[in-house]
Amino acid sequence: QLQVVESGGGLVQPGDSLRLSCAASGFFLDDYAVGWFRQAPGKEREVVSCISSSDDSTYHADSVKGRFGILRDNARNTVYLRMNTLKPEDTGVYSCVARHKRLVRRLCVFDRYDTWGQGTQVTVSA
Repeated sequence: QLQVVESGGGLVQPGDSLRLSCAASGFFLDDYAVGWFRQAPGKEREVVSCISSSDDSTYHADSVKGRFGILRDNARNTVYLRMNTLKPEDTGVYSCVARHKRLVRRLCVFDRYDTWGQGTQVTVSA
């Protein structure tokens, strides 16, 4: 069964850092494009960062550019989201999603047929 599981969320103060993990089981994550999305209370889910499977090119939303990084660890079959200088507006449930490279037409385009995790809560509060 194809599965991704997120971990690493928590309660932190503004300015702190966190590293979220998206660990895959049942498939090799380096054959998949991976995206991180977040959903704040009362808001729609939005894309945060994505990494391609072909050349590891990345995308970051303007709101996180310069603060967040996304990278692969193929030995651990995991994609990480490194979050620095966290702000209260970064609060939300962070979910990762994976799509096989053969199905990718554009980076950061995913749908409900892709492999989604359950999410991990990130709360940034003083």
